[in-house]
Amino acid sequence: MQERLKELQAEAIEKVEQASSLKELNDIRVAYLGKKGPITEVLRGMGKLSAEERPVIGAFANEVRAAISAKMEAKQAELEEAAVQAKLASETIDVTLPGRPVKLGNHHPLTKIIEEIEDLFIGMGYEVAEGPEVEQDYYNFEALNLPKGHPARDMQDSFYITEDILLRTHTSPVQARTMEKHEGKGSIKIICPGKVYRRDNDDATHSHQFMQIEGLVVGENIRMSDLKGTLEVFAKKIFGEDREIRLRPSFFPFTEPSVEMDISCKICGGHGCSVCKHTGWIEILGAGMVHPNVLEMAGYDSRVFNGFAFGMGPERIAMLKYGVDDIRHFYTNDVRFLKQFAVEE
Repeated sequence: MQERLKELQAEAIEKVEQASSLKELNDIRVAYLGKKGPITEVLRGMGKLSAEERPVIGAFANEVRAAISAKMEAKQAELEEAAVQAKLASETIDVTLPGRPVKLGNHHPLTKIIEEIEDLFIGMGYEVAEGPEVEQDYYNFEALNLPKGHPARDMQDSFYITEDILLRTHTSPVQARTMEKHEGKGSIKIICPGKVYRRDNDDATHSHQFMQIEGLVVGENIRMSDLKGTLEVFAKKIFGEDREIRLRPSFFPFTEPSVEMDISCKICGGHGCSVCKHTGWIEILGAGMVHPNVLEMAGYDSRVFNGFAFGMGPERIAMLKYGVDDIRHFYTNDVRFLKQFAVEE
């Protein structure tokens, strides 16, 4: 029996030395030291030994187990170290290689225009106001002097969700909400940028969803000359100091009197070209003095307070400033188009 144990020890140690993976080593452990292994089988025959031989064989069996276990532990440490070294070798980084450049994004051209306009008006003492895009009919129309049955309320122009809820068709509801919050007291000086929605066929100059920036000033003794001066500063800062403006009579339900503002064409310098349709002028925005009815519905006394409002489309401004010929370019996410507006570091 002792000879058999020596043979098993030599056999196990030889296999341990030849093991090339941790899995193979574990299989050897189970095969020789497990409950169904040959060493256990040998020890089951100890019942046939004399009382004097049993302690001797038992002690020797423990020595065999210890020798095999020690050899396995040493081999396991060797295999684990080899695995670590192999992993390090496979993950080696050559720090002398040139780095891979990280592509940086940049502001969308509409975002750039909106932020430029915001910075301009904030510098003039305006605050930026926001409101919900899903709006109540009252704030979108009635509070802005557009009563029931007005042509601008036609279902063909607006996206209605219910009879009284719709996607806002302009950012003017923000003005109405702001005036209402003031409860007819104090002055207001805000701009309202945001998305608006109208039922329109998308083409080179129209979109069913677009951006709009509106401005509102309410106070005492506000004059049309204040509006003109504000718009002139805006035109020169955005389009260049050599730009000129002109105001033409127009009509909007929420302003009276109302005007359209044109700027002199920067392509031809006002002499006439295909861009300005040979007029020398390009329409840019609508404006006017706040209608007394709008002030009264918001809680202001129109005999004491008055003001002016204006509204512009960032897409149109961006198209004129950057020479973009199709409004759809702003919404198709074509990287080739957007790269043209990357900021050089």
